[in-house]
Amino acid sequence: MLRLGTPVIGVTDMPRAVAFWTEALRLVAAEEWASETWRTLHHTYGSGRALGLMLSTSMPEPRPRIHLDLYVDTAEEQRTEVRRLIGLGAQTVAWDMYPPEPDFVVLADPDGNIFCVVDLSHAPSGGQA
Repeated sequence: MLRLGTPVIGVTDMPRAVAFWTEALRLVAAEEWASETWRTLHHTYGSGRALGLMLSTSMPEPRPRIHLDLYVDTAEEQRTEVRRLIGLGAQTVAWDMYPPEPDFVVLADPDGNIFCVVDLSHAPSGGQA
């Protein structure tokens, strides 16, 4: 049976990426398949794999078709998390495709991979994702 596995991010500096993503998402680096070119990050509460990091020599896409959305429940929490992520090494992105009154903020990780911090309080489902 086919099923979705782990999202993988291409990175150029594995130790820096492990440090950023483990702190950003409160994950732990697992020894599973660990090498100089691969790291698996697990949830701290033991539910298994959350994210893969793979050494890459290609440049990040300026407008990736696939990216990570990180969820928060309120605009205040979004502001707090964006500041925290920038403090960890994320960068703001000059995104020219924001809609009026966006519910997301576009950032890039230290390798330049784009991701969004989404405020779910604006979601049609009332914040239920």
